[in-house]
Amino acid sequence: QVQFVESGGSLVQPGGSLKLSCSFSGADFRTTTTAWYHQSTENENKRELVATISGGGGRGYANRVQGRFTVSRDNFKNTMTLQMKNLRPEDTGVYFCNKNPPRAPWGQGTPVTVLS
Repeated sequence: QVQFVESGGSLVQPGGSLKLSCSFSGADFRTTTTAWYHQSTENENKRELVATISGGGGRGYANRVQGRFTVSRDNFKNTMTLQMKNLRPEDTGVYFCNKNPPRAPWGQGTPVTVLS
């Protein structure tokens, strides 16, 4: 069964940086397009795609994180990372990784709090 495990979330000051990590198991990671999703504290029923990366390294970003977040992956280690810079209070929430589209079971996510 496909499984995603997220880590790296923390409390940070506005303008600060964080690096989130995601481990993947249960399928061929090299052929799986994956993504990071953000669940805000204002709307816990919605998970917004913020960054996606294909097995070949093609990347895409939500407009609000373009230029601030960078998604990367290591196909040998079955891991994906999200480097977050210049963090804003609206980036607060829980971050999840999953396939794109998100057809795998959701993990626990990792919480990020940007102080306001």
